[in-house]
Amino acid sequence: MNGREARGRLRTTVEQGGVVIGAGAGTGLSAKCAEAGGVDLIIIYNSGRYRMAGRGSLAGLLPYGDANAIVVEMAGEVLPVVRSTPVLAGVCGTDPFRIMPHFLDRLAAMGFAGVQNFPTVGLFDGVFRQNLEETGMGYDLEVEMIRLAAERGLLTAPYVFDPEQARAMAAAGADVLVPHLGLTTKGSIGATTAVTLDQAVERVQEMRDAAAEVNPDVLVLCHGGPIAEPEDAAYVLAHTTGVVGFFGASSMERLPTEVAITEQARAFKSITTSGGVATKGDTPAHP
Repeated sequence: MNGREARGRLRTTVEQGGVVIGAGAGTGLSAKCAEAGGVDLIIIYNSGRYRMAGRGSLAGLLPYGDANAIVVEMAGEVLPVVRSTPVLAGVCGTDPFRIMPHFLDRLAAMGFAGVQNFPTVGLFDGVFRQNLEETGMGYDLEVEMIRLAAERGLLTAPYVFDPEQARAMAAAGADVLVPHLGLTTKGSIGATTAVTLDQAVERVQEMRDAAAEVNPDVLVLCHGGPIAEPEDAAYVLAHTTGVVGFFGASSMERLPTEVAITEQARAFKSITTSGGVATKGDTPAHP
């Protein structure tokens, strides 16, 4: 599926009153299951691999591997098993070792319908972030990457972190805007520091409104921080205007995997030597 077809499908979903759901996938199985669940977008990037290896998502922002090479490698696992859902590549737009127009052309030729800016320097702050900006590795390169992708007809779904970035990405041609509220909470490797849901509502609305000033047709999805479960996303959508969906990465594959495997292991471990399954409160017998 190409970018034009993907844009058309998303618009149709919104026009029919549906909610747009994007899912991050770190493995082919995650992507396959997300598609079976009916998601509208699948996004793959290096943090997905680290996440499903039991490491925190922020590993994707540290020098543990070549982010753009990893997403190309992941494509071989994910693209062949996704049948009809648009797949987006997480692109490190600040990568000084890629000729970005050529790299984007390569991704399109591989079968990606679009791109997202990840890893992103938007998750860095303080003096380190200031130094990145001062030394030519700033967020403006991510905006430029989205502009180049839009020129090529790719679906663009960038992360933004404040109203100014929302305006810049909308002006660059973003089709979908994803206000990022920080590392997802909950689970064994989730963050414990995050804004509240009500603060999330305010921040998402501010970024949506800023983007809409530039392009009223931009689609806005919420992501990250305290928005970890379906009821969290439902709360944000119910208390904002013009926000049409949710993009989940940890919340879409890490948290469900943690719960499902843990509970299945407990169920097997509760089998008694008589062949039954212990009920809650029983102490399983051991041979």
